[in-house]
Amino acid sequence: MRFHQAIQFLPLETVRALTLASDHMGYDGVYLSDHLFNPRVLESKYTYSTAPDGAPFWEKETEWPDPMCLVSSLAALTTTVTFTTGIYIAPVRDLITVAKSVGTAAVLSDNRVRLGVGVGWCKEEYTQTGQDFHNRGKRLDDMIPALRALWQGGWVEYHGSHYDVPECQMNPAPSQPVPILGGGDSAPALRRASTLCDGWINTGAAFPDEAFEQVKMVQNALHEAGRDGDDFAMYLAVKAFPDLDLYKRLEDAGVTDLLCAPWMLADVSESDSPERMLSLRLAEVEKYAEEYVAKM
Repeated sequence: MRFHQAIQFLPLETVRALTLASDHMGYDGVYLSDHLFNPRVLESKYTYSTAPDGAPFWEKETEWPDPMCLVSSLAALTTTVTFTTGIYIAPVRDLITVAKSVGTAAVLSDNRVRLGVGVGWCKEEYTQTGQDFHNRGKRLDDMIPALRALWQGGWVEYHGSHYDVPECQMNPAPSQPVPILGGGDSAPALRRASTLCDGWINTGAAFPDEAFEQVKMVQNALHEAGRDGDDFAMYLAVKAFPDLDLYKRLEDAGVTDLLCAPWMLADVSESDSPERMLSLRLAEVEKYAEEYVAKM
């Protein structure tokens, strides 16, 4: 099982420190999220909200650095960790912009990008970028093979249901295929992941019983797609305290990659200085690496 440390919702200076620690302490990767901006007036309902009004749980001041800019920066500081997006809202952008920014980040990181994609939930973002919110799922289905074509290098073209790209060159091109992971557990998301992608990500942390059910759902979808036995990554965030036995059972069930956030276990308070907060968080990251990452 591979371990990926989730580093969203944090100030950039903390993100850098946790990424460096992950690289040095044996974590396999870091996990990045994606939003273009925080609307002051938000009418869209967050998919995994527990609030009566459907509001997201993060503050409006939360930092959302562009994932591919962040990958390019962090890759220059590290040597081994991979960078997985969960979830990169690809259809809120145009195809060429996605292909160019992700492809360049893959080159600059020496092929360490793992592109987790989804359709998102925030209509306000689609409105501001001029992309159609209502057909975003169908466009993502067509965007995935289009991206694979555009990243091949040399003269390429693509002619699909929503995207039509005449012969062109997009350089630099990744020297290896960029793994694409489908996010979400809805029926369309499972179909997309099982038929078009190299892996799957659950986009909301699940309690253990629910997590095992999600794994079975993905495996059933793969079976229906005729992909039993394929090399298919399964990323999972589980809503439970660290538990080596649970991790082993998840691995036995088919989970290949675990999303974790040991820095959240640090006993910090608002009165702590930034330096103390970081020190406490790094201590938890190191402890988790010794007790769980190394033993798995």
